Amino acid sequence: MAITIHQTISIYMIRVGAITNSSVLQIGSTGSVQSQSDIYNTGGYTEPVQEAALIGEAAPIVPLAP
Repeated sequence: MAITIHQTISIYMIRVGAITNSSVLQIGSTGSVQSQSDIYNTGGYTEPVQEAALIGEAAPIVPLAP
């Protein structure tokens, strides 16, 4: 079964607060959504970062039951 959709979309202003790895921003109709994951080395790093040093014990922000 073939369905053809003709539509016109006019966007005067769009504000996106955040896009995360699992976010989908869709404008209009789609027949299928394919996942895509891109990782960029924008800092030009060539080796892994040093391990973070542990400074004392971290207390929980909210009280937890024992």
